[in-house]
Amino acid sequence: MNHGAAVRVAALAIVMGAALAVAARPAPAQPAPSPEAPASAPAEPAARVAPARDYLAEVRANFTPENRAYAARRVALAFLEPLWSLLVCLAILFSGLSARIRDLAHAAGRGRYLRVLVYFALFSVATFVLSFPLSWYQGFALEHQYGLSNQTFGAWLVDEFKALGLSLAFLGVLPVVAVSYWAIAKSPRRWWLWLTALSFPVTLAGVLLGPLVFEPAFNKFTPLKDKHLERRILDLAEKAGIPGRKVVEADKSAQTKKFNAYVSGFGASQRIVLWDTTLEGMTEDEILCVMGHEMGHYVLGHIWKGILLTVALSALLFYLSYVSTRGAVARFGGRWGFTELSDVASMPLIVATIGLASFVAQPLTNSFSRAIEHEADQFGLEITQLSDAAARAFLKLGSQNKSNPEPNPLVKAFLYTHPPLIERIRFALEYHPWTEGKPNAKFHGRS
Repeated sequence: MNHGAAVRVAALAIVMGAALAVAARPAPAQPAPSPEAPASAPAEPAARVAPARDYLAEVRANFTPENRAYAARRVALAFLEPLWSLLVCLAILFSGLSARIRDLAHAAGRGRYLRVLVYFALFSVATFVLSFPLSWYQGFALEHQYGLSNQTFGAWLVDEFKALGLSLAFLGVLPVVAVSYWAIAKSPRRWWLWLTALSFPVTLAGVLLGPLVFEPAFNKFTPLKDKHLERRILDLAEKAGIPGRKVVEADKSAQTKKFNAYVSGFGASQRIVLWDTTLEGMTEDEILCVMGHEMGHYVLGHIWKGILLTVALSALLFYLSYVSTRGAVARFGGRWGFTELSDVASMPLIVATIGLASFVAQPLTNSFSRAIEHEADQFGLEITQLSDAAARAFLKLGSQNKSNPEPNPLVKAFLYTHPPLIERIRFALEYHPWTEGKPNAKFHGRS
């Protein structure tokens, strides 16, 4: 799953918070530090379980000093980003800028929707500008420094503006933020429950619109050009019992040199996406490995499990925001220029508290994500029975994406949505129930 990573909508989930931003944000222009990885592919004889090479040694050798430096900077930025966002929100509050933006919004008209929309737009632009130095370094300068980006600065900047515009349209023009403030005004003690209820349709809409609106704004998606490969993928899809027409390729080479693939959408919009960089850099059996993994997400219902987790997590985040904002408004509200949370000038405070709670909750959400990625690995191996091809694909992912194959436990807990590559390679080489007369754990179709 492409949870990933990304063209940030810098503090843009606003009242709906980080929990809803996961579903609402557009597809990323730059991939996340933990890459999507394959699982296995058909055509390799079941007897060929033993690897031809020492893949564990190779993946460690490929983690060169240059790759190590890149991975270390990505980790530092991943921990810096939530702190930066928090400081931006606090600066907007304590400088009085939030109250001044509120006054401008009130001068624009009398209706709640218009006032909230104007405030949301101006606040989003302010956070975009204040967060721009970090966004530029993280999304553009660093990727060019290590030879991973193909984008010009102009193209990258256009993508950033697209992300900002789509966020304004999804959360602002659609009355998500306005309805949230209506709930806060009508139910000061239970607004977090109302927002939790609202999070379900908003999350559904975000996931549904991802392949239809958000992703096409950044890339072109077309049927596979390699018809032989397409036929093999369709055969694998038929074996998995899923619609083969859902596999497309994206022109990610316009932006990055990294490899990836992912599942997005649900129902009529659900599809499996292969980046053209992956198609160019991997062999056919390795690509089929990627497909086996992604089809596992489809068959095992991981999109729906992710949606349900998002709603459950939003309840926790909104409640923590409710508790923390009450005390903050009582102590600092006069200095900030508002005394009620229902005042739209409180938006930076709500964003800050939800963002902080979301970061603290990352080990929980990442643990869930790693679990379903592991399930997809199992499914892919079982449906394709390709241990060696899976290990080769993992090896290429780690080398091409400059990933740390063995992060320390803290980094793994907070930042890794997928199991580290060493763990996945080892599992690919050791897991082969089809050679041991054991039943499959995830794939229950015909062998």
